[in-house]
Amino acid sequence: MRPVRTAFAGALLGTLALAGCGQTGTPTPTPAASVPAAASSAGFPVTIKAGNGQVTLAKKPERIVSLSATHTETLFAIGAGPQVVAVDDQSNYPPEAPKTDLSGFKPNVEAIVAQKPDLVIISNDIDQIVAELGKVNVPVLLEPAATKIDEAYEEIAEIGAATGNKAKADEVVSGMRTAMDKLAAEAPKDKKLTYYHELDQTPFAATSQTFIGQVYALFGLTNIADKAPDQAGGYPKLSAEFVAQADPDLIFLADAKCCQQSKETLAERPGWQNLSAIKNDQVIQLDDDLASRWGPRVVDLAEDIGAAVAEAGAKS
Repeated sequence: MRPVRTAFAGALLGTLALAGCGQTGTPTPTPAASVPAAASSAGFPVTIKAGNGQVTLAKKPERIVSLSATHTETLFAIGAGPQVVAVDDQSNYPPEAPKTDLSGFKPNVEAIVAQKPDLVIISNDIDQIVAELGKVNVPVLLEPAATKIDEAYEEIAEIGAATGNKAKADEVVSGMRTAMDKLAAEAPKDKKLTYYHELDQTPFAATSQTFIGQVYALFGLTNIADKAPDQAGGYPKLSAEFVAQADPDLIFLADAKCCQQSKETLAERPGWQNLSAIKNDQVIQLDDDLASRWGPRVVDLAEDIGAAVAEAGAKS
């Protein structure tokens, strides 16, 4: 499998789906959950305004296929887990998600149809999978990578409505909003700390205009990538010299699990050994998956960032 940060950077540049470090395995289709008829019809038909236009579902889907690690997490968080019969090979959370070798990067129509889905949820229309599945009358819900935190909330609500789990989805979103607001309110913002978020060791970074950049903005941090000469759609490729000159107070690594990056490996890069973040032990290894997904666990990511900011504020 290609390094996941490379895949992630490509996704952010609009070429691949966002994903965390995945697992592969033998397809293990799960029988459709038994849903009472009354429950199945409640709230349906429903029409969702998705990335692929107006999607109308006549009844509650009972055999859902997710080709997005983020949306797999959302489905289980909102109570739709029993309806999920298959997920893509990058969906490694939660552990109870059914393991298959379906690919979200190279979707195989025949393999997807073999799962007999009544709804497929994706984050990228790779190889025109929406149209291809439409030819065999399989409903598809395209929910693209969120570019704003509010978009992440909207997608969770939409997936809730599409799967017959609207009330639980609204509850999840409400809890996320409350938690994120609390974390932002508690963060020390008088220190004027700067940071660098690394997608991979190329190194690709993310500016404040991106989804991940907006999460950092909640904590009053200044992003060094915002001054990169080529913004590249919010995901600039920085030079080692640029980072060294900017000398960020905090360095967040979203390539720790996939690519084994750490304070020690950063110190070996030309001109980086004397960076403030390295000398002051302010290099934070994030969970790659949390840093590359925009579902319910974005709160966990924000908690990790908040803890690092609080520690750095106490030291400065």
